[in-house]
Amino acid sequence: MLLLASYVFYGLWNPPLVILLWISTLVDWTAGKQLTTEENPRKRKFWLLLSMFVNLGFLAFFKYGDFLLESFVSLLNTFGIEFVARPMDIILPMGISFYTFQTMSYTIDLYKRKIQPAKTFLDFALYVTFFPQLVAGPIVRAQDLITQFYEEKRATFNQFVWGLFLLTIGVFQKVVLADTLLSDTADDVFGSSKLLNGVDAWTGTLAFSGQIFFDFAGYSTCAIGIALMLGFVLPDNFKYPYASLGFSDLWKRWHITLSSWLKDYLYIPLGGNRNGITQMYVALMLTMLLGGLWHGAAWTFMVWGGLHGTYLILERVQKHYLPFKITKWNGIVLAFITFTCVNITWVFFRARSFDTAWNMIKSMFYMQTNGENILDTFSIIKVCTVVGFLFLCHWLMRNSSMKELSQKTSPWVLGVFWAVMIFLIVIAKGSGEQFIYFQF
Repeated sequence: MLLLASYVFYGLWNPPLVILLWISTLVDWTAGKQLTTEENPRKRKFWLLLSMFVNLGFLAFFKYGDFLLESFVSLLNTFGIEFVARPMDIILPMGISFYTFQTMSYTIDLYKRKIQPAKTFLDFALYVTFFPQLVAGPIVRAQDLITQFYEEKRATFNQFVWGLFLLTIGVFQKVVLADTLLSDTADDVFGSSKLLNGVDAWTGTLAFSGQIFFDFAGYSTCAIGIALMLGFVLPDNFKYPYASLGFSDLWKRWHITLSSWLKDYLYIPLGGNRNGITQMYVALMLTMLLGGLWHGAAWTFMVWGGLHGTYLILERVQKHYLPFKITKWNGIVLAFITFTCVNITWVFFRARSFDTAWNMIKSMFYMQTNGENILDTFSIIKVCTVVGFLFLCHWLMRNSSMKELSQKTSPWVLGVFWAVMIFLIVIAKGSGEQFIYFQF
C-alpha cells in the first residue's frame, strides 16, 4: 500500500518520470543481489560501476545536460568559434538528486559488505520511493529504513500526535515564516536590477537566509512527522545550524543527512584526514565543490561550495596555529561570526548570475556609494526581527531538541502554541510556492 501510494504521490507531478524510479530501482536491486552473492572481485566491481553509471548518468543528463551544453558553447565562443546550440529543454525530475544518492549508498554499502541486502524486492522498492522523504530528503541509509519494513507498522497514539505536531510545525515554517514573512523581501532584493544600498542588500540576504532554513527545515520536519504518523522513524536533518560554533559544527547541523553522505562516500574515499594536511585540504575543497554542484547546475553553486571549502580549511588552520577555548561568553560571538560568513555564501546560492551576486557583495560591504533604497522601513524591521529571533532560538536550543523542550513544557502551553500555529497557517493561506529544494 505504501509503495503504491508513493508512486501515485510522485506520478501526480509528472507520471512518465516514474519510469526513472522504476529503472533505478530495478538496476540497483539487481546489482545489490549480485554484490551479495558474487565473490569474484572483478565482477563485484562491475556491478557496482553499473549501478553508479546508471544513477550518475541519469543525474548528469537531467540535471547537468543544459549546463554542460551552455558551458561548451561558451568555451567555443571564447576561442572565436561561433556556435549556437539548440537548447535541450530538459525537465528536471523532482527529487532525482535525493533518491539517486539514497540508492547509490545501498549498492556502495553492499559492495563494502557493511549491510545486509533487502529481504524482498518490495522492501527495496519502498526504500527508494518512500513518499514522505522522496523529493527532498532526509537522505536515509538502507540499514536505518529498510529494517523498519520487516515488521508491521502501527503508530502508537503518542507517535501519531507527536508526528502531527511536527507536521504542523513544518507547515508553519514553510507557509507563515518562509513564504509569508520572508520570501517577498528576498525576491525583491535578488530580483532587482538596481545597485542597492548596504542596508537593503543585507536585509535581502538575511531574508533569504531565514527563508531557506524555514523552507528546507520545514519540509524535513513535515517528512519526519508524516513518517512518524505511519510508525516510521526518519533521522533529523537539522539541529539549530545558525548557532554553529564554526563551519565543521555547521555541517554537523545543516542538512545532516547530505553532510554525512558526502563525508562517507566522497571525503573519506578521497583520503580524508589520513594522508597528511595537504591532501586533507584538497579532499575538503573537492567535497565542498561537488556538494555545491549537487545543489544546482550553475557556476554560482560552485562558488558557494568553494567558499564553504575555504572556510573549513581556514578553520582548521586556525585550530592548528591559533587555538582557543570556547566559553559561553565568546561562544555566541563565534556563532554570530559564523552566521555572518554563512550569509555571504547565501548570496551566491540565491543569485541567478555572477553580476547580481557581485553587486550584492559590493553593496553589503559598502564598496559602492550610489546604491538605491528599494525596501520600506517595515520590511527591514520585519526581516531583522524574524531572523534575529531565529538566531536567538538556535543559540538557546543548540544543545537541546524540540522533544526535550516539549517534555518540560505544560500540555496546556503546548496546546495553545499548537492552536496559534494552526490559526496563523489558516490566515496566511500561503501562496502555493513549491519548496526551494524541490529544484535540486
